[in-house]
Amino acid sequence: MKLAALTSPDGYFEHFEPGMLIRHARGKTVTEMDNVMLTNMVMNTAEGHFNEDAMRRAGGIFTQRVVFGGINLSMVLGLAAQDTAEHCLMELTLDKIRLSHPVFHGDTLYAFTEVVGREAADREDAGIVHFRHYGINQDDKLCVQTERKALIKRKSHWGEK
Repeated sequence: MKLAALTSPDGYFEHFEPGMLIRHARGKTVTEMDNVMLTNMVMNTAEGHFNEDAMRRAGGIFTQRVVFGGINLSMVLGLAAQDTAEHCLMELTLDKIRLSHPVFHGDTLYAFTEVVGREAADREDAGIVHFRHYGINQDDKLCVQTERKALIKRKSHWGEK
């Protein structure tokens, strides 16, 4: 079987035009398990992510646990990966991370991507694509935003292998 038959014909460097907007196909409902398990696995000690009683008693902004922002970011990047990372050789940067709206258990995240730009790489079989990823919830509130650069295969070199 040819390698090209195992992957999408899209998603190569040439496919990504600056200004292109992508609405990714899937959403992900964030569960209590997602939040508490992953928050504890990474040793995040902020009780607002795993102690419901403390949140109720604190009298703060939120009266329920808030999903750890690292989880929200990871989910949005994961949702975007099918369309933006299938032909990725290397992740180069991830920056300008903004967590602008809280996410709670039961919220659903959806991902959108804007192609900010692309540039030549130091190798001829790939190029660098600059993405801006957005994560919105079920109420269309912007929850996550980040920018990412990735080294993406060129179809001219990898497409028919």
